[in-house]
Amino acid sequence: MAVLFLSETYAFTQTSLITNIAMDDNPEAQIRLNFNITMLDLHCDFVSVDVLDSLGTNRQNITKNIEKWQIDGDGMRRVFSGRNREVRELAHEEHEETLEQLHSNGVHAIPLTKDTFDNFVAENDAVFVNFFAPWCVWCQRLHPTWEKFAEQMESERVDIRVATVDCIAEMDLCRKVGIRAFPSLRWYEEGNHVQPDYKQDRTVSALAGFTKRKRDMSQKHRSMLADGKKRSKNPVQGRPDHPGCQVSGHLMVNRVPGNFHIEAKSKNHNLNAAMTNLTHVVNHLSFGEPLENRSRKVKRVLNRVPDEHKNFSPLDNELFSTETFHNAWHHYIKVVSTHLNMGKSDYDKVTTYQFLEQSQIVHYNVDDVPEARFSYDISPMSVIVEREGRKWYDYLTSLCAIIGGTFTTLGLIDSIFYRVFKTKKL
Repeated sequence: MAVLFLSETYAFTQTSLITNIAMDDNPEAQIRLNFNITMLDLHCDFVSVDVLDSLGTNRQNITKNIEKWQIDGDGMRRVFSGRNREVRELAHEEHEETLEQLHSNGVHAIPLTKDTFDNFVAENDAVFVNFFAPWCVWCQRLHPTWEKFAEQMESERVDIRVATVDCIAEMDLCRKVGIRAFPSLRWYEEGNHVQPDYKQDRTVSALAGFTKRKRDMSQKHRSMLADGKKRSKNPVQGRPDHPGCQVSGHLMVNRVPGNFHIEAKSKNHNLNAAMTNLTHVVNHLSFGEPLENRSRKVKRVLNRVPDEHKNFSPLDNELFSTETFHNAWHHYIKVVSTHLNMGKSDYDKVTTYQFLEQSQIVHYNVDDVPEARFSYDISPMSVIVEREGRKWYDYLTSLCAIIGGTFTTLGLIDSIFYRVFKTKKL
C-alpha cells in the first residue's frame, strides 16, 4: 500500500507534454519574415529583394529594413554597402549623330576578339574596354558616347586605348573575364584588370574625367618609384571587388500564400543571363519575432520545450549550390503557428512559428535571368503544445481506490487463511 501511495503521489506531481491541432485564431494580418542570405556570386549592386503574394502585392526592390554587405573571396563580410537604398539612375547623353556617322572618319573604339584581346591589353599601358551586347538598351545608348569619348582621347593624345567587345559574338571571352551585366566598363593597366568596374555617369565628360584622374594617379606612382620612394601598390588598383553579397533584414508579409525572391536586376544594366549564378547560403530564415529579441520570459518558456517542437529555422547554415548556369534553387515553405502553453498563466504562454521546407533546382530558359525564390504558405491550422498534469480529484479517487483495494485484498487473504487453517471439528 505504501508503494502504491508513493507512486500515485509522484505521478500526481509530474506533468506530461501533449500536442493538439486546432484552427489558428491569430488575428494579425501580417507576419514578420526574418532572413540573412549570402549570395556567393552576385554583386550587391545587382541584388534586388522582391515580394509577391496571392492578394496582388508586388513590391520590387524593397529597401526598408534591409542591409547589404559586400563579402570577400572567403565569404566574410568586408564592406558595408548600406541600407538597400534606391540605386541612382546614371546620366546618359543624347547625340544627333548616329554611330555610322561617327565612324565616317574611322573607328576610334577598337573592336576586340578573343584572338586579339589578351595581346592588346598586354601591349598597351592602359586600356578602357566596353563589354556590351547588341540587344542591350543601355549599350545602344552608350555606343555614340563611347565612340565620341574614344575620339576625344585620341585628339587630346591621352595615353589610353579605348576598345569594345561584343559579348554575343565573343561569348567565350566574356565568360572567361566574368562579365555579369551589360554594359561593363573595365579598366586595364599593365595587362591587369583594375577593380572595381566603372560605375559613374555615362557621358563623355564623366568618362574623360575618370580616365585623366586614373592616368594622373598612375604617373604620380611611377614618379615616386623613380625617386626611390616605396609604395605598397599602385593607387590606381582599387580594393578587390569580389562579386558576393550578404543581404539581411526582415519583411512584413501578408498571412496568405506568397513568395519573396532575390533577383539579379539593375536600373542601369541588362543582366547577362548566361553568367548569373545564384549559389547562396541561408544563414538564417525564420518567421515571427527573432528569438534574440525576445524577452527573458519567452526564453524561459522555450527552455522547457523539447527540441522536436523547435523547428523554427531548419534552413539555417545550409548551402544551395548551382553547378551550371540557367539554374536556381527554389524553396517551398509551409509555416505553422505554434502555441506553447507551458503553464496556466499567460506568463507561461508563447506563440511561435515552425515551418517545413522542400527545396529543388529549377531550370530557366536561356534568355531568362534566374532568381532564388522562397515560396511560403501559412497553414490555417495551428499546433498547441502544452503541459498537462493530473487533476486533484483524479488523484483522490486513485488514493481511495488504493485504500479500498488494499482492504479488500487483505480481507480475501484473511478469508483464505481462515478456511485453510481453521480447526476441523471431529
